Amino acid sequence: MTVNDPLPDEVNDAFPVWLARANGVSRVRLRGKDLESPFYGVRLRGDAVAPVVQTDDPYEYQRRLRVARARQYAPRLHTGHFYSHQTAASVWGGPLPLSFTPAGQTAGAADLELHVSAFGHLPFPRTAGVTGHRTLQRLTELDEHDGLRVSSPAATWASLGTLPLFDLIALGDYFCRRWRAGYGRPDVGREPLATVDGLREMVEAGRRRGAARLRQALAAIREDSWSPRESRVRCILVAAGIPEPDLNVDIFDAYGRFLGCVDMVYRAQRVAIEYLGMLHGEQWAQDVERMAALRAAGWTVIEVTSLLLKRPEELVARVRAALSS
Repeated sequence: MTVNDPLPDEVNDAFPVWLARANGVSRVRLRGKDLESPFYGVRLRGDAVAPVVQTDDPYEYQRRLRVARARQYAPRLHTGHFYSHQTAASVWGGPLPLSFTPAGQTAGAADLELHVSAFGHLPFPRTAGVTGHRTLQRLTELDEHDGLRVSSPAATWASLGTLPLFDLIALGDYFCRRWRAGYGRPDVGREPLATVDGLREMVEAGRRRGAARLRQALAAIREDSWSPRESRVRCILVAAGIPEPDLNVDIFDAYGRFLGCVDMVYRAQRVAIEYLGMLHGEQWAQDVERMAALRAAGWTVIEVTSLLLKRPEELVARVRAALSS
């Protein structure tokens, strides 16, 4: 078999080397330029590799890169192995802190380690680009999501006790979000991925790295936070001694007209806090009009940008001033 010979029908677009060899594919053919080797023992047909869709949000882009790497490794995934830790969190769509290279640059695909766990005494994977873990049955739950075998949301969260506290809270907020009824809200009644009680059960199932931090985070998780940046704003305010705001509240004017759903609200003081992400075009215009309508109805609106979030003392001062005026 030469490097240009067609591959047998028994191998898919992504396949383990052992399967190809068992179907007569030579080592020479496996070194063909039309095949990629993202991990030892795995080959991908080059024309079937879809590029990861770029996005302006670096957090979301890294999440997509992790999921793409998991799909590339999947042909090699042992039946007793499963994706865990940061990889599982990304498969579930959860927010994670940005990862950086030792040089301080935002990590790319090759820099983002896959996390693969094995039960009991089963050998865990030892290959470049993969961090292996060993766990016990009582410390995790298995699930399947989007075609990948992963730890459950609750087990995933409980495995990440080394994350900073704010990031643990944001991930817990994401997993426990309740999809409540409201003006124009999506997916009303959809079941949350996890519950606070479920997270607590996994934390208490046995010894955990970062157990004290996990328990501290449990007390701060809320079911109505819609984004990790909202979670961070809330935590900054509470840590500074400011009362906790109500989250994602539908606001109406004196005539019953809907003005908007506000990220954080102090009803008695009529103070609204809105986190402004990377806005473009129509979304930016809608948010400008929504905040103008709130101000016209007598609300004080504090707009939080990514730059203000990096200056927590100033954020706290603005909110404290608004609440005391």
